[in-house]
Amino acid sequence: MLSRFKMDLFGTDVKTEFLAGFTTFLTMVYIVPVNGFILADAGMPMDAVITATALITILATIFNGIWSNTPVAMSVGMGLNAYFSYGLVLGMKIPWQTALGIVFISGIIFVALSFTNFRVWVIHSIPMELRRAISAGIGAFIAFIGLKQLGIIVADKATLVSLGHIQEPSVMLGIFGLFVTLILYTYKIKGAFILGIFITAIVGWFFGIGKLPDSFLSMPASITPIAFHLDIISALSLSLLPVIITFLVTDMFDSLGTLTAVGARAGLFQKDKDDIALEKTLEADAVATVTGSLLGVSTTTSFIESASGVEEGGRTGLTAVFTGLFFILTLFMLPLFKAIPDPAIYPVLVVVGILMFTELGKIDFQTSDIAIQSSVFLTVMLMPLTFSITNGLAAGFILFTLLKMVLGKWQDLTIGTYVITAIGLIVFILH
Repeated sequence: MLSRFKMDLFGTDVKTEFLAGFTTFLTMVYIVPVNGFILADAGMPMDAVITATALITILATIFNGIWSNTPVAMSVGMGLNAYFSYGLVLGMKIPWQTALGIVFISGIIFVALSFTNFRVWVIHSIPMELRRAISAGIGAFIAFIGLKQLGIIVADKATLVSLGHIQEPSVMLGIFGLFVTLILYTYKIKGAFILGIFITAIVGWFFGIGKLPDSFLSMPASITPIAFHLDIISALSLSLLPVIITFLVTDMFDSLGTLTAVGARAGLFQKDKDDIALEKTLEADAVATVTGSLLGVSTTTSFIESASGVEEGGRTGLTAVFTGLFFILTLFMLPLFKAIPDPAIYPVLVVVGILMFTELGKIDFQTSDIAIQSSVFLTVMLMPLTFSITNGLAAGFILFTLLKMVLGKWQDLTIGTYVITAIGLIVFILH
């Protein structure tokens, strides 16, 4: 069994892979309670969501480790889970069952495309600046949601939004949690996010914000209330086509960006279109999204936190297998996760948003033309301001294409750009 991981070829051993897997687990275990809170806001039962999140993380991560032999862990993606709850269910008033159907359809398309050269086509069709703008825009979107859920930003009739009542104990606890998490991350503490959550929770419990659980462990909750409750028929609507494409494109960009970053450090995915490891990891990612929608969670994707395991020396799929096995522990931690006060959870959204927003720093605004500058700006701004990743992506591509035409720079436009621009026009026509 162990021979399939080819550890000798990668210069590693079981002990190194075990420690790497544990490190990855520590850095991404926060997703289980955080996703539970986010999807619960969409009206889904938190108990079932927490169990389903743990299950898909276990299954997807172990499957990827065995299938692709890469040290990449997978779970429910931050950003698209927020869009699922706050953009689709709460914003567009789409039932969560239909939203799961959208995730399923986008996953099926991703699976089909994973076995083609579509990945290479996307890389060459979409300008890097717009890919980075999408990441930064999603970062701004989920940070805005985090600040809103913490009460730091509130609605205001005169100015639309305003500063909240920061003297309230719950808001002060959230601000404390934000600073703690940022400090832990800055000092590169392993498991900074989950440590930040529990430190903030302990402070909250001490001051009476939230209730300390009577027990810390229990048997896993049933996923029956959400498993196989997706509504695929309702999702097969022309008006929802742009949303399906948004989930597909965003998941693909997330995955490619994550795998590029992790691979650069691990010495993986350095080849061109014939990189079998990359293709197999993308296939596992796509299959995980389909499986996750059946279990009752939003889009599953490769996690950038896998880089922490790589830093510890993890180089093969055995790292991912160990990570998945460690996540079995989270199945029995439901009472602890449910007892965490809200202000201890949502600082994670803000910090993740900050990290995604830093992609803007990689864009050279000095040498780029007005088409790049304005489309990047519009993409980033419209995502949080309209509470929609779809609107920001669509507007950015439409403006990019139109300005490139006006400037006469037809050589900068590709078939892929035209296709996404056309889909963007559908977004606003059917709005």
